[in-house]
Amino acid sequence: MNLWPILLVFVLFFLNIPVAFSMIISALVYFVFMCEGVPMDVMTQSLLSTSESFTMLAVPFFITAGCIMGYGGISSSLMDFCEVLTGHFTGGLGHTNVLLSTFMGGISGSSCADCAFESKMLVPEMEKRGYTKGYAAAITAASSCITPIIPPGICLIIYATAASVSIGDMFLAGYIPGILIAISLMITNYIVSKKRGFIASRSHRPTWKEIWPQLKKSVWALILPFGIIMGLRMGIFTPTECGAVTIVYSIVIGKFVYKELKREHIKHIIVDSVSSTANVLLILSAAGLFSQYMVWEQIPQNMASALLNLTSNKYVFIMLVLLFLFILGMFLDAAAALIILPPLLVPAAIALGISPIHLGIVMCLMDTIGGITPPFGVMLFTCMSVTKVKLVDYIKEGWPLIVTVFLICILVALVPGISTFLL
Repeated sequence: MNLWPILLVFVLFFLNIPVAFSMIISALVYFVFMCEGVPMDVMTQSLLSTSESFTMLAVPFFITAGCIMGYGGISSSLMDFCEVLTGHFTGGLGHTNVLLSTFMGGISGSSCADCAFESKMLVPEMEKRGYTKGYAAAITAASSCITPIIPPGICLIIYATAASVSIGDMFLAGYIPGILIAISLMITNYIVSKKRGFIASRSHRPTWKEIWPQLKKSVWALILPFGIIMGLRMGIFTPTECGAVTIVYSIVIGKFVYKELKREHIKHIIVDSVSSTANVLLILSAAGLFSQYMVWEQIPQNMASALLNLTSNKYVFIMLVLLFLFILGMFLDAAAALIILPPLLVPAAIALGISPIHLGIVMCLMDTIGGITPPFGVMLFTCMSVTKVKLVDYIKEGWPLIVTVFLICILVALVPGISTFLL
């Protein structure tokens, strides 16, 4: 079993070579120099086949819908609604931050998009209200872990495609873990805010007369996640068709209901969505080529056998997977990990009686948590680049929040019913 390409990938990571190019280079080195007789057109086909999947069209559709909603005023109306609901609590804007990420999960589905949006919109306001920049950035990054778990999370779609499981089931399985993380982060935020003296953003509990106008304004965004789930479960449309319908819905709401979507926004929406989509699909294509190397060397079968020989206890297995994914998530983009790893882990999990849906939620959670931890966390870098916060301040202020998310992930891993209850 030739493991040199895997070693080369990590060497390239540490040299700051982008994830996609690291995997492409390593796979090409293997097929050109270490494996004779493989035609170049086979490698080209492997590179392109992943992105040609009809199901994967759901990814650019939902990314585009998220961009449209950002420019169309839907995201900002949700933020106002969250602030009305939670602003009177101690640490009110921190609660708003968490609650907004929960609702954004049903809109953008992207942790990076949510992290970038809230870093721009909420962190400066939190600083004005007395929060330290380190804590404001940390809770923004931590709460972005919720977004890809709440349907239609991009991570859920990618895993379901790679593991050949139902996207609708993955969507349903994400609700309870996502809400559980949100509640836990709000409790942690309350405790920290109480100790640190972070005051409420509103002086009084909201009345129904204050809530009702914001609820009416935000209802068009709030019903979207439930519409997606109902449409998929009732067979009205496929996940890809659902993404297209969401784009049309967001255009109509942004243009005719909120009336904030303008013609001049079209260029920015196209640039933002194409840029984000290209980044994801390039990683997926690179992972597809790299996975061909692993299949060629029978690494999935060997790893599954090794894990089964190591332990026959499914709880020990899931904890080993947690540790492995946590470390890997610090270095590898979540999209790449969710393409590469399911063929490695799903066969062993099924052999031990672990539901692939449950494993998928655990994998999505752990990969996302890796994104908010040093040294190469994607959301960590997104938040730091937007807010200009120092890494030492981020870690010092944010460790209780990171620990909270990690503990909830362990709970979800050890109690399968949390993710499979709605199935």
